[in-house]
This record gives sequence, structure tokens and C-alpha cells, in this order.
Amino acid sequence: MDLIRNQFFIGFCINFILIYIFWKIPLMTKSGWISAGILGTILWGCLSWQGWISVVIYLLFGSLVTKIGFKFKKEQGIAEKRNGRRGPENVWGSASTGLFLAIMTKFNAANLVMFKIGFAASFAAKLADTFGSEIGKRFGEETYLITSLKKVERGTEGGISLVGTLASVLGSIFMAFIMIRLSIISAKSHFIIVAVSGFLATLAESIIGARFQNKYKLSNELVNAIQTSIASVFAIFAFILYSYFLN
Repeated sequence: MDLIRNQFFIGFCINFILIYIFWKIPLMTKSGWISAGILGTILWGCLSWQGWISVVIYLLFGSLVTKIGFKFKKEQGIAEKRNGRRGPENVWGSASTGLFLAIMTKFNAANLVMFKIGFAASFAAKLADTFGSEIGKRFGEETYLITSLKKVERGTEGGISLVGTLASVLGSIFMAFIMIRLSIISAKSHFIIVAVSGFLATLAESIIGARFQNKYKLSNELVNAIQTSIASVFAIFAFILYSYFLN
């Protein structure tokens, strides 16, 4: 118990110091930085520095890719609001599923590997979505609605392009690579499960966007939470099946 308390205290101190140093960098709003600090403290307490740094990498690359062609996207009216700065709703919409699974690792050690795979898949899905959306909106020449393949305008909910789809694949693979390098996942099979689940969840998110988002007025943050949950369920189910047939 003392060790757990120490991990949370260390996480709080590191996040407080780093946010104090970097909060003026326009990656997040003030409340976004506070939310990131809370998230980072809990992640460090649950998954140590590896879990923390994996999400820092996700936030960094997600923010950087948003800036690609930002002037063009702004002129087209499809750029992220607040000049791409993340607010608390973005932080929790993207990370709530992963945070829940990180916390579960402290309550159910018997399924530690399974929860870590779900955690990794949730962030692979979110980075895949960010890569696909931001790169696709800038460089995708033609955009099609995923449910009908009819040509639509850039930035349309549920719209996909070849460039954006390839970027999604890259984002999911990259995040899975980060997770295995940080030993959050530890086997080639885990890497494949996380990367594939992340990409499939991104396609599912596009279907939700095309069919339900405007119809039911779903916020982007809610759709993000649904997407990351789908990725985690995919990954955990695939891991269970793989383990069953392996044994």
C-alpha cells in the first residue's frame, strides 16, 4: 500500500512540475492542462512511468498532427476549434476508457495482461483516428461516406479518404509499437491485436459518425469514448480467443 501511495505521489509531483513549466505552450487550454495532470497522476500510480509516457506520446503526436496543414483546414472551416488546443473534454473523451482499464490493473492482478492490452488498444484507436482525420482532411483528394461510398466534402462526419485511411493504419501501428517498446504489451501477438483493434475501431467510429452522430446529436467527445471502448473490447475479446486456442 505504501508503494502504491508513493507511485501516486511521484506521479503528482512530476505532473505538477512539468505542467508548471510547459502550460504556456499552446497544446492545451488551462483546464485541459489540469485534466492532463489528473490523468497523468492516476496513470503513473496505476501503470508507473511506462503508462504515463505512453499517453504523453499520444497527446504529443495527436497535437502535432493536428497542426499539419492547419491554415488550409482553417480556411476550409474544418480545423479543430481553439486552434487545435485540447480542452478537458478532449482529454477525458480520449482517455476515459484507457484510464478505467489502467485502474482495473490495480484491482484485478489476475487479468493484468488483458487489461493492459485493452489499455493499449484504446490509445492505438484514438491516435489512428487523429492521424486519419487530420491528415485526411489536409491531403485526402477525394472523401467518401463510409456507409454508402458517395463522395462528400472534406470534414464530413463518417467521411474517409485513401490517404486518411492509410494514416489511420500508421497511427494504430505506431501506438502499438510504443506500447510494446514500453513493455505495456509484451508479445508479437499482443502487438498485432492492439494495432488491428485500433484500426477496426476507427472504421467503426466512422460508421457511427455517418449514421448516428448528427441524427442523435452525439458530441465528438462521446463518439471518441465509444470508439476507444470498441477498440478495447475488440482487443480483449481477441486476446481471450487467442489464449483459448493457444491452450
